[in-house]
Amino acid sequence: MTPRTTGLLFALLAVSIFAVQDGISKHLGSAYPPIFITMIRYWAFAGFALFLASRATGGLKQTAGANRPLLQISRGVLLVSQIVISVFAFSRVGLAQSHTIFAAAPLVVACLSVPILGEKVGWRRWTAIGVGFIGILLIINPLHANFDLKIIIPMISTTMFALYSVLTRLGSRSDTSDTAFFYTGVAGAVAITFIGPFYWSHITFSDWFWMIILCITGMSGHYLLIRAYSMLDAVAVQPIFYVQTVLVCLIGVFIFNEVMTLNMIAGSIIVISAGGFTLWRESRLGKKLAQVDPPASV
Repeated sequence: MTPRTTGLLFALLAVSIFAVQDGISKHLGSAYPPIFITMIRYWAFAGFALFLASRATGGLKQTAGANRPLLQISRGVLLVSQIVISVFAFSRVGLAQSHTIFAAAPLVVACLSVPILGEKVGWRRWTAIGVGFIGILLIINPLHANFDLKIIIPMISTTMFALYSVLTRLGSRSDTSDTAFFYTGVAGAVAITFIGPFYWSHITFSDWFWMIILCITGMSGHYLLIRAYSMLDAVAVQPIFYVQTVLVCLIGVFIFNEVMTLNMIAGSIIVISAGGFTLWRESRLGKKLAQVDPPASV
């Protein structure tokens, strides 16, 4: 296989594992505090990050030597907080509805990249963003007589993940991907350890099995994603995350008996299409930046 084919296979395996991980998170999040579940998961994540850092070029000391440590720590704390809210959303709102809203993350990233990164967003991407948010309105259906305010939970999670993605881009200007990954795991684990023990719960023997699987899927999924990014550009990997949306919705419907309404299906198609177009325009912009200076608005 070519490196590109291998990279795409790694990315596809990663998002498939993440989909299974979300299903396990919903199961555990329905029985135990999301903060407690995330803390156990992050302890394993931090151990994995330390292991990779120790084997990286320059070792642990060089990997941990961030040029912008406060930014990297902020990223780690933001992501672990986002995961807690995501687990809460899975257990309270549902996998299918949460992930159809999560699909809007690339659109929110495009919005935040303007004030934070100083990027230019032209009328085509602003149009895609507007269309995508119409899809979000279709999914949440705010005019329905029984509109549930809990739908705000996955919307907050989506915004937090988009902000994390933008800060990751910002951090990549001064630090390596190894350093960013190290702080994602270690800073997140340290932060949640200050709070998580207050939510410690007794776990049944069978659920300890699922907790171990949750940690294994987290480590293996992140490892495969790292391998994918080492072989492919980010714009080639990002659209594959929409496969995760589809898989998670299938898990929600067939395992947890969730219901995918017609407005959710139509809205998710609109959101995924708008997000895919936004990613495609970013790819085009990246190619133009390599050829033209200054870059033109897209």
